[in-house]
Amino acid sequence: MKNKFYITTTLPYVNADPHIGFAKEIVEADVLARYHREKGDEVFFNTGVDEHGLKILRKAEELGISPQAYCDQKAPEFDKLKTALNLSYDSFIRTTDAHHVIAAQEFWKRCEKSGDIYKKNYSVKYCVGCELEKTESELIDGKCPLHPNAELELIEEENYFFKFSAYQEKLLALYEKNPDFVLPKKRFNEIKSFVERGLEDFSISRLATKMPWGVPVPNDEKHVMYVWFDALVNYISALGWPNENGDFEKFWPGYQVCGKDNLRQQSAMWQAMLMSAGVPNSKQVFVNGFITVDGQKMSKSIGNVISPLEMVEKFGVDATRYLLLAGANFGEDFDITWEKLTEKYNADLANGIGNLVSRIVKLAENILHAPKVEPSESEGSTFGKLLEQLELGQALEYIWKIINEDNKFIGDNKPWELVKNNQAEFEKVMQKLLIDLNLIAELIAPFMPDTSSKIKTALETKKVEPLFLRTKQ
Repeated sequence: MKNKFYITTTLPYVNADPHIGFAKEIVEADVLARYHREKGDEVFFNTGVDEHGLKILRKAEELGISPQAYCDQKAPEFDKLKTALNLSYDSFIRTTDAHHVIAAQEFWKRCEKSGDIYKKNYSVKYCVGCELEKTESELIDGKCPLHPNAELELIEEENYFFKFSAYQEKLLALYEKNPDFVLPKKRFNEIKSFVERGLEDFSISRLATKMPWGVPVPNDEKHVMYVWFDALVNYISALGWPNENGDFEKFWPGYQVCGKDNLRQQSAMWQAMLMSAGVPNSKQVFVNGFITVDGQKMSKSIGNVISPLEMVEKFGVDATRYLLLAGANFGEDFDITWEKLTEKYNADLANGIGNLVSRIVKLAENILHAPKVEPSESEGSTFGKLLEQLELGQALEYIWKIINEDNKFIGDNKPWELVKNNQAEFEKVMQKLLIDLNLIAELIAPFMPDTSSKIKTALETKKVEPLFLRTKQ
């Protein structure tokens, strides 16, 4: 019987073009999905878009069209990433999908039945950029640290609330029982500290007269669901929930990938909501750092935005996947510039793996008695553990160590001279290189599937076109 593996990204808002941080997140999820498929597991890989909330409503109003029409225009821009980045996802969910709306309403009803939803008047400072309430302790100079140029809004109204405060001990017990529930460890420590300090109930609705763009609250047409409450349910609605047979029964619980600005929502709020609705908790939450450009947050006003589609245009698909994943430890902030990306592309891809493949395949034409090439055990436990902890930068370092050592090995052993005067030694040298290249092709497959396929074809035909041509700044 096959093992089951479910991986999901967060859902980006459709009010802006896909950014490079989300591209990194979705490629990471894709690597895990491909790795598990290669292991023989049955995989379900979910992504999609978040289409409700105040920022979507305002963008649509600005353009003079309905929110639904705006979402219908924007959602395909995100689905284009499937081809642009060679992604293998099975599901692209939109939070305006009829099934998702039904699931979100059923989820609400179950939390209400558990006694965890109530109404009250409240006043709060609200960041539209985050679509989150902000306490004074979270602000810097009265501003949200993630959106310092945006004014906080004061919301004063009667809303429905979720009894988050009732789940402190249950969440801490979940964390205690699952010591790797959140990776990396420092993010896990952050969320444990947050929960230990005590939890405040959070608003889960908005008055429809003020903010009509959302899932209607069951049995109360005056309110729509707060965007986070509805959006989080996508992780199970994508599997057919509330139908608890089929894909839901097969794949849930699963793994989630998010950014560090989603830490609280994914690893605490959502987990408490699942407990309330009587649904099993997630298996694990992977939390990324931010991508900055030359030390600054990407911003249209600064003019430093690098889009994933621009990267693909300059470097190609597999190279873009590599550059998004290599060179950063998982969970750490990752600083890039076009100069850094170009330098790494030329060093690691054109001069590194591209050069190695060309040299080995060309030399292999001179083998009189082709050695039987069988990749050794891929030291799978070490390499696989890195992938399963989403340490994809370290996993790529592992592969590139083989690449760099083999390029040096060729220089030290000069097989182009051996072929002229010592055929036996030449074939011995080539045996090692061909075995290594087979291993590289296998290990690299989840990261750079097209490159892996080209290497395997080259080993069979003993012909190869340059994999990566050098590029200028």
